[in-house]
Amino acid sequence: MYKKMIDILKAELVPALGCTEPIAIALASAKAREVLGDMPDELTVECSSNIIKNAKSVVVPMTKNLKGIEAAAIVGMIGGDANKKLEVLTTVTEEDLEETKRLLTTGFCQTKFLQTTEKLHIIVHMKKGENSSLVELVKTHTGIARIEKDGVVIFEEEIEDCDGSTVDYSVLSVASILEFANQVDIEEVRPILERQIEYNTKIAKEGLRNTYGVNVGSTLLDVYGDDVKIRAKAMPAAGSDARMNGCELPVIINSGSGNQGMTVSLPVIEFGKMLDVEDEKILRALIISNLIAIYQKSEIGRLSAYCGAVSAAAGAGAGITYLYGGNEEQINQTIINTLANVSGIVCDGAKSSCAAKIASAVDAAIVATMISLKGKGFLSGDGIVKDTIQKTIDGVVTLAKEGMQETDEVIVKIMLN
Repeated sequence: MYKKMIDILKAELVPALGCTEPIAIALASAKAREVLGDMPDELTVECSSNIIKNAKSVVVPMTKNLKGIEAAAIVGMIGGDANKKLEVLTTVTEEDLEETKRLLTTGFCQTKFLQTTEKLHIIVHMKKGENSSLVELVKTHTGIARIEKDGVVIFEEEIEDCDGSTVDYSVLSVASILEFANQVDIEEVRPILERQIEYNTKIAKEGLRNTYGVNVGSTLLDVYGDDVKIRAKAMPAAGSDARMNGCELPVIINSGSGNQGMTVSLPVIEFGKMLDVEDEKILRALIISNLIAIYQKSEIGRLSAYCGAVSAAAGAGAGITYLYGGNEEQINQTIINTLANVSGIVCDGAKSSCAAKIASAVDAAIVATMISLKGKGFLSGDGIVKDTIQKTIDGVVTLAKEGMQETDEVIVKIMLN
């Protein structure tokens, strides 16, 4: 179990440049161009509804201000490097960008709605004369399931195996996560966690310094002051401000999401500094926050109508409670208190308002922490709260996967008019 926990952290806490849905499109497109071996005459992108929802309104990194599926696919095709995975667009040049803008005005890229049961599903088709290529990506943002060249399958993997890694999530439970966090040799995970601190703090500070979106993060500090409870909300919000609006700094993601990666880490870091605890305790708190979020999302799925900031904030709350010296019961209660409060926040795609949702979710997690530290909490029968942490999380998973299925469809219909 010890090794599997480390494998999960290594697989999940990886760098990504920009919102991961348009990046996934760019990755598939870059790979299709690589397979074709030439600049295509035709480009078609098929996307599931959740990919459409999350790629529609967010700026594609390295493009200054271009948004949408077509921009992501074209810039990935022209200047992307598929070997860099979620940092696929770091190789884009000014010349690549100018050509992308030109092709966008010609209708070069065709987009289609992909009828699929998978939330995360992309198929990119390219043609050059008699030659063609196809890349299919499913389940995770790097989960390539099929590659074709000139109509012949040259790579194929079972869709259920396209989880992006071979890690075993079945070892995750709140109890096993806390046991691991307390016992792990911190040197084995220090590089992973210190990179998360470095990357996510850097983009948050960038979001505070400059104008991105509506500047939720800096507004919180300007209006409400520099209290730790405000900083804990403002830092991940500012990181989201920057990331959703074209900032070219990478983040360390969690559960396939940069916004979730910032939400699980930055509030814990701020409370750790305020409490003046030693660095090792902050790292152990980050293990808890990251794995609690991954535990929930591994069951819910990477994309849904359930806002991932909620599960990430519940993880952050657990980490903060740990920093205060909270015991297992109090950490459990923090997660329950958070989920009982804000599990109704819906995901209506990646865009500027994600920063505000992050702030709201983190605020709920801070309230949840303070209530639990006073020995109080919501009890079984209070709405979706059950008599154990496991049953409560299972209920939230059911809510997100089944209860919000129709909600997801309606959200996409509203967004696409």
